Amino acid sequence: MSEGRVLVVDDEADVRKSVRLILTKAGYDVVEAEDGEAGVRAIKRGDNPFALGAIICDLRMPNMTGMEAIPYFRSQFPHASVIVLSGEVTAERAKVLHKEGVSDILSKPINQVTLLAAVKKVFDGER
Repeated sequence: MSEGRVLVVDDEADVRKSVRLILTKAGYDVVEAEDGEAGVRAIKRGDNPFALGAIICDLRMPNMTGMEAIPYFRSQFPHASVIVLSGEVTAERAKVLHKEGVSDILSKPINQVTLLAAVKKVFDGER
């Protein structure tokens, strides 16, 4: 039995792979997308979008940035929490992201303990 489904949206393949390995080892199902557009497509074609509990999203990506994708994710899938994973988050941008409904902001490089704690908090209903 899965702990829950997580969409990982990041243009860096190594980051997606690291996040996927950490989360799958902890029992989560992981869907990957290389940018915001691919993330939107992944959600739209999913077998049950309500099974998606968390979206981990980078901010700087080609085609559709995280800042463009996050409002879509929040409006179309309000049941799924959004966690930002980025190397560049200023205090001002963090304010905007929290107003957009982002549940947590994590910094790159990824920290396994911090990532697992943020995702567990989402699935435990503490977002």
